[in-house]
Amino acid sequence: MTYAIDPELVPWLDMLPAVTLTDYEALVAARSSMGQLGEVLPAYEPANPIDVRDTTVPGPSDAPEVPVRVYSPANRTGAVPGLLYIHGGGFVLGDLDMFHASLLRLVDELGIVIVSVDYRLAPEHPFPAPVEDCYAALQWVEAKAAELGIDPARIGVGGESAGGGLSAAVALLARDRGGPALCFQYLGIPELDDRLDTPSMRAYTDTPLWNQPNAVFSWTSYLDAEPGGDGVSPYAAPARAADLAGLPPAFVTTCQFDPLRDEGIQYAQRLAHAGVATELRHYPGTFHGSGMVETAAISRRMFADEVDALRRGLRVSAG
Repeated sequence: MTYAIDPELVPWLDMLPAVTLTDYEALVAARSSMGQLGEVLPAYEPANPIDVRDTTVPGPSDAPEVPVRVYSPANRTGAVPGLLYIHGGGFVLGDLDMFHASLLRLVDELGIVIVSVDYRLAPEHPFPAPVEDCYAALQWVEAKAAELGIDPARIGVGGESAGGGLSAAVALLARDRGGPALCFQYLGIPELDDRLDTPSMRAYTDTPLWNQPNAVFSWTSYLDAEPGGDGVSPYAAPARAADLAGLPPAFVTTCQFDPLRDEGIQYAQRLAHAGVATELRHYPGTFHGSGMVETAAISRRMFADEVDALRRGLRVSAG
């Protein structure tokens, strides 16, 4: 198919990594190509001093420690909001370096502390390992809030793609396990539904970066089973949650030519219907991950919206 992609994005299509997930060998190749993404994307030089350190936090029971990267504004004078950030990559790709530049930028703009999670990846570690790693990291953030300089009343969770889906799942776990308390969830182009049966999922079989065949591989790897079956946990596929009441306020984004478009829109609708304060932004002419093309006007708008949503959702103080 041909798609009416934003003209500013079109020249970049050949420079972005081709992600074709057909089998494990293809996944290994994709991991290698995504690892080279940093050579294509511009680095970010913060205007303000930011302390960045890698550490590990206690993992789920009977599981290894979880690596995290902590970003802290060096010049803060008191406790600031904290964000648990969960990277994308279809549950099978990605690491702490994947969104390093954009997280530096968020800390620079907002003056918040971000803890980025290097959760275990499928298929080597299928559900529940990835989401339990993320939940364990959230528990650590709450327990160490004073040490991290985080206001425990202003902790949020967020991420892109699979990271958006994992963020939604962590919010469900935090609600159902009685904490930690979250004030906000940022669900960027989220991967939420293993049933793969929305109009956008059925139609977009050859869209850039992410498409229906990749989604099938992603969910099969994560669930260690055929997607769409009976008994899939809502903590794996949040779209399956029967009750969305009592979740933190949400900001959800979707891209036009993205197989994940409709599940994001539907989840935002269901959150709103459940009484959750929810904002949805849909971006025309975009595709999954097109925000990496930072020079395009639509990408700049997407990032500005993200910053604004985090500022409001985490109640960032002015000044």
